[in-house]
Amino acid sequence: MVSWCPTTPPTRSCNTFATASQTHCNDYVALVHPDLDRETEEILADVLKVEVFRQTVADQVLVGSYCVFSNQGGLVHPKTSIEDQDELSSLLQVPLVAGTVNRGSEVIAAGMVVNDWCAFCGLDTTSTELSVVESVFKLNEAQPSTIATSMRDSLIDSLT
Repeated sequence: MVSWCPTTPPTRSCNTFATASQTHCNDYVALVHPDLDRETEEILADVLKVEVFRQTVADQVLVGSYCVFSNQGGLVHPKTSIEDQDELSSLLQVPLVAGTVNRGSEVIAAGMVVNDWCAFCGLDTTSTELSVVESVFKLNEAQPSTIATSMRDSLIDSLT
């Protein structure tokens, strides 16, 4: 699997402070702070090969802190209105749910990381919060056979 990773991943420097709290992305789309400079936006689009949208989440500009999403789904700040959830879901093309992690923390990204197959949440995350995470990110559907099937073509391409 290591051979599947690029030997020289693309890297670019930018002058933006705290880029991680100002951005979040999956394989196709990035949400960024509404006031992020154009140069950094272009760098993100070029390096990550994603479509970039300037957005807020529940009127919070630090979108990288107040939402987490994958290619399967997403969790946003608990005060995100239904209209905003629908708009974001339409942009991202994934279902979104408003919620919390770590026993009520609204700063979603500080309490969890997720990919298309698993999620890691903070120690204080309740069973109810974990249930929401499993549901919205479709983690119960991510069986080992599903993962192997979906990655098979990529692995074969890299081995040939």
